[in-house]
Amino acid sequence: MQKPDNVNHPIHYKEGGIEAIEILRAKLTPEEFRGFCKGNALKYLLRANFKNKHDEDLQKAQWYLSYYNEL
Repeated sequence: MQKPDNVNHPIHYKEGGIEAIEILRAKLTPEEFRGFCKGNALKYLLRANFKNKHDEDLQKAQWYLSYYNEL
């Protein structure tokens, strides 16, 4: 059994067989989607020091920035 990956592919983001981010990417314009990624990265950076999952939040921020840079 594969260990859950809460940073790259959280299982709760794949209800219905497709990850939520892929639905967002399909429905938003490229500019809107880049803004979404940038906003989520900022969200994770801002709250990282206030949760018990500091490292995970920083990794999630990096994940969104990497996705942003791939566009």
